[in-house]
Amino acid sequence: MPSPSAEAARPRPTVAVVGAGAAGALVAVQLCEGAARRRIPLDLTLVDPAPEAGRGTAYATEVPEHRLNVPVGNMSCYPDDPDHFRRWLCRHGETTVTAADFASRYRYGSYLADTLGRAVIRAHGTVSVRRLRTRATGCVDAAGGRLELRLADGGTITADSVVLATGPAAGRAGWAPPELHASDRFVPHPWRPGALDAVGESDDVLLVGTGLTAVDLALVLDRPGRTVHAVSRGGLLPQSHAVAPLPPVPPPPGLAALPFHRLRREVMRHFAATRRAHGDWRPALDGLRPEIVRLWQGLTDDERTEFLGRDATPWNVHRHRMAPSTAETIGRVRAARRLHVHAGRVASAAPCEDGGLVVSLADGRELRVAWVVDCTGPGLRADAGGDPLWSGLLSDGLAAPGPLGIGVSTEGGRLLDTQGRLERPLFTLGAPRRGELWETTAIPEIRTQAEEVAEAVLAPLTSASRSVRRRPTDQFGLPLSTHAAAAASFRCGLARVITVRAKAAESFARATELDPGFALGHAALALLGHECGADVDVARELADAQRSVRERGDERERSFVDVVTRRVREHEAHAGAAADGTNDSDRALVDHLGRFPADAFVLGIAVPTIAFSGVADLDGTLALALVERTASAYEGHWFHTSLLSFVRQEQGRIEEAGELARSALAAQPRSGHAVHALAHVHYESGEHRTGRDWLDGWIAGQGRGAVHRAHFSWHVALHELALDDSAAVRRRWFAQLAPGRVNGVRALVDSGSLLWRARMSRSWTGRDPVDSVLDAVARDLVERPATAFTALHAAVALTAAGDLPALRRLRTHAAGADPVQREVVVPLCSALEAVLEEEWATAVRELRGLLPSLRRVGGSAAQREVVEETLLYALVEAGHSDTARHLLEQRLDRRASPLDRRRLAGLSR
Repeated sequence: MPSPSAEAARPRPTVAVVGAGAAGALVAVQLCEGAARRRIPLDLTLVDPAPEAGRGTAYATEVPEHRLNVPVGNMSCYPDDPDHFRRWLCRHGETTVTAADFASRYRYGSYLADTLGRAVIRAHGTVSVRRLRTRATGCVDAAGGRLELRLADGGTITADSVVLATGPAAGRAGWAPPELHASDRFVPHPWRPGALDAVGESDDVLLVGTGLTAVDLALVLDRPGRTVHAVSRGGLLPQSHAVAPLPPVPPPPGLAALPFHRLRREVMRHFAATRRAHGDWRPALDGLRPEIVRLWQGLTDDERTEFLGRDATPWNVHRHRMAPSTAETIGRVRAARRLHVHAGRVASAAPCEDGGLVVSLADGRELRVAWVVDCTGPGLRADAGGDPLWSGLLSDGLAAPGPLGIGVSTEGGRLLDTQGRLERPLFTLGAPRRGELWETTAIPEIRTQAEEVAEAVLAPLTSASRSVRRRPTDQFGLPLSTHAAAAASFRCGLARVITVRAKAAESFARATELDPGFALGHAALALLGHECGADVDVARELADAQRSVRERGDERERSFVDVVTRRVREHEAHAGAAADGTNDSDRALVDHLGRFPADAFVLGIAVPTIAFSGVADLDGTLALALVERTASAYEGHWFHTSLLSFVRQEQGRIEEAGELARSALAAQPRSGHAVHALAHVHYESGEHRTGRDWLDGWIAGQGRGAVHRAHFSWHVALHELALDDSAAVRRRWFAQLAPGRVNGVRALVDSGSLLWRARMSRSWTGRDPVDSVLDAVARDLVERPATAFTALHAAVALTAAGDLPALRRLRTHAAGADPVQREVVVPLCSALEAVLEEEWATAVRELRGLLPSLRRVGGSAAQREVVEETLLYALVEAGHSDTARHLLEQRLDRRASPLDRRRLAGLSR
């Protein structure tokens, strides 16, 4: 192990990123997060004169009509988290945005800047970041295999690696005749600040080029009284994206092996066949896009030249499309004859008497305009705009031109010199790689390249940053791949999870702040966000967990992340159960516990008590088997005893469950699992006064920091309901269970079901406030629930509210969901529809048929009893007094209940 003095003497690696636009920001994000995950001390310098990182030229425009030409769903900064940008928009005021929408370009620049800022904050303490608002003018070799950047302000930077994220090279307007170059009415660089300020309100303008740049400028320049002309060789504007896009259609196999003439023919057939089958050519192009790099690299230089001369323009017109709203606006402007598009080539230009220009096209047409603007886009050569940095690299042999002189030659983003060698830590991405990749200028390609470049930069530093240290462990002896401080925060979070205490997410978040590469911390946060409603970006934490565990994780940690990943993804997709009653995530969970029985977090996930939704078991035997199978790993620990007590009461072994729960509480009075088990023991034993008083005292004392306090209050209310104390039930509801005190799924499961039970037992007089419960719950949770347990309680709440249309929408959803929803929730909805329509005979028949299968929805017997309460009510309303009496007698044989005695007495009269 290196000595502390040796560690202190080792210089921190330095990485310089030239360019802080989109490509530079994406690289910087990956470098910050990658170095922080691997705990690589790093000095990162961004060199760019722009006032704000992330915007560059493309995303600095503040014109609202300037939209992205790629849908929101394809613009995430992270290849492994495609929904990140959409979620960012939702958090920043655009709550209804979808993945198919087209955001403003300025908004996207804000997203890039914010994502970079957050990455810098997360990496603080490991990565130091500074920005130099100047230009890099040269790059030369320095001592020790390093590189020296020369800056326009006279300074220098010596770096271990340099990433050139300079974006597209500026064009030189080689098409323009000399007299146009000499005119002060020619605008060669329209995106420079103030470039169009001199254009008068009624000045006509000629745009040379008809691509996306011309479209953007046409939107800016359009106004009544002005005519805008746009000219290009083909006279073609970009095509529009579809308003309702279809999925990509993959191309036929074997294209890469075809000679160019046959490749071209097969691609055209692919487009034609897709259009015939789907009525649109766009899915064909979208399906072809992943193959473009491979196809381009398979062409000879002669074939590439043929493509550039013959096919590049139609390809670009169809590939780089306008947002639908932009296309609609351009269509209106053309219809109003304020925009004229011409096919042609500028031949000459001459000043005219009013100070404007007469521009002659090659076919003899003349256009009288006040201004001419170059919209032909960037040059293909890396040094096309006269950039001294790229010119120097090419002239010094540190970089070599790419195929056909387009861009530069690289291998995996690392620059090849003129001798074809990879001798320098010099990297690039995006537009400079166009010669070798062709498709490389859009965010989906650039973000992947940014990840690859960051990996290449950090890889040689990773092993040097690691030293052999003894790993800390959790409280059950399992090693943690992190340092001591982060491990302490993780142990705190785990302690809160297994006791069902609040602020577990805060502890795990602190662990990931201390160590951004701590996979278990990220996975724990993802799980708490997904299943417990913690304020967590679940997808981001899950992606961070997956990336971190690949870089630094043992077999147990990789398995843990896999369990959480499967659980989140299957639940979100409403995955169906397998024939044996478990789905893929459950099988992974059970397999994990077979190999790592001491993983208390996963055991807590598996056994459905109160915190998590448990495994999808049919009869409780799986949960029991898991608890019994893992017993030897815990040696009587109170956590394991708490879970066993809950399983025993579900088996009906009430006395044994009570003993186990009291034993666990003697060791840990805050154990929420044991408290929950004992609450059920009291209820099923008919010890309602004892249970009410004990649980009320625990809530006010040891339970003050518990999560799911509302559920414990619900248990107290069940005792009060059983004691036939309707006034106490009402007080309890308003004091501890009303929306505002309880929200989300707990309001649906606890507050809503209590109101319905009180109504069914005629213990709530007057109108109940169930509408307030539904207002406190997201509509998707009610009408499109992910689990059968939630769906059951959604059906109950909707019935209590008398919302028959919503109940039918829930039934339709359940019919297309997992088998438990299809086979249990669908008939439940039908039975409750009969209740609302007062078709009591139908309701009785369907509710009685459901009782044997209710265990499949999960939860406890006390929770599922809400269906039996509904059946009792329906029996009375249907006039089936004998059957209702028999059911009440059975219940009273099982447990005492003043409420049931009162109801039975009412039936006897």
